[in-house]
Formats: sequence, structure tokens, C-alpha cells
Amino acid sequence: MPDLDFRVESVAAAPFAATPLLAFRIAVTNAGSEPITSINLRCQIQIEAPRRRYSRGDQERLLDLYGEPARWGQTLRNLLWTNVTATAPPFTGQTTLELQVPCTFDFNVAATKYFHGLEAGDIPLCFLFSGTVFYDAGDGTPQVAPISWSKETRFQLPAETWQQMMDIYYPNSAWLCLRRDVFERLHEYKVRNGIPTFEAALGSILDECESAECERAVER
Repeated sequence: MPDLDFRVESVAAAPFAATPLLAFRIAVTNAGSEPITSINLRCQIQIEAPRRRYSRGDQERLLDLYGEPARWGQTLRNLLWTNVTATAPPFTGQTTLELQVPCTFDFNVAATKYFHGLEAGDIPLCFLFSGTVFYDAGDGTPQVAPISWSKETRFQLPAETWQQMMDIYYPNSAWLCLRRDVFERLHEYKVRNGIPTFEAALGSILDECESAECERAVER
């Protein structure tokens, strides 16, 4: 029976993709001698947040996700990033495949908050593999076997790689999802005040809030 091992060799933003994609190059090795016909691979990727250090700036930007740093002993836990699938072509011994991971700039998603909150350094990831391997038993008889749930590997994703990818797809901008009623209120404010863009409308609201805070501070 095949005995497969997996290792992440590299990562890069997938070129010419319609949406942000990170392409992880996975080396697959079979410790046995059976010719592998195909692999249907499933992979769960987790962010092992407790396995890195955080600067003061990181802690401030991750406040929304983990709360005050004094509570991180209880709140800082692994995050499920995503589940993806891939297939491998026929091979004997070793091959490589590409694991394409869709990424989002939606700040309602915890993984996006985490990636965006890091100034620099590496993001510790854990890849948990499962799936099915099809192979030749040696007499021409096709065989099927499950991939052991114990198969996993770790990888350090540079935060810069994620940031550069998002800069390509969203240069000098961020994606914000609003509830429909909130959007209608923003649209009404924009029209009522003759503001040309939603960006300028949000800027105007923030300026008004900051001015009101300053006035309250002076009164105190």
C-alpha cells in the first residue's frame, strides 16, 4: 500500500487569476514502490497563531480579533483558514502538485483580519491532508486506498507574500462589505451632502466624529 508524505516547497501569487489566489507547490513522495495512478487530495489549512511573536503594532491591529493582549493567553488560538482540493497525475516515487488557495479581502473573515493585522514576519501554517490514492498493485489490478489522516506538514508563509498579492488586486484600496440598510444610509448621506464618492463620504463622517470627540475632550 502506498505511504505518502507531503512537503510545501514554495508559495507565490498565482499569475493571471481572476481573483486573488496563492499557489502552494507541494512535493508528494511515496515511500513504497507502487506506481501511483492518481491522487484525489483534500487539504485543510490552519493558521497556527500561537506559534509566532507579535509586535505592539500587531497587537493593536489584532485587537478586533483577539481582544486586549492581556487576554491572549485565552483568546489566541489556531484559526481554520480554508479547505481545498487538488489532484496529482500518475507518478512513481515522487511528484509535485499545485495547491491553489483562494484568498479574500473581506474583513468579515477572521483569516483576512489576521493576515492584514501583521506588519511583517512569517505566518505559521499547518496543512492537514486526507483523500484517496489510486495505484497499481503490480499485477495490473487497480487499487484504491485512503490517505492517512495523520499526514500533515508545516510551512512559514511570509506575511509580505499575502500583502503583495492583495496590493496587486486591490492597489491602495480595501474591500468593505456593508449591510444593505447601512449602505442605504451612507448613500443618502452622500447624496444629501453632494459628496461625489463613497470614499469621500466615509472620510467626511470620520472627520465629523473626530471633531465631535475633540469638542467633548475640550468640554471635559
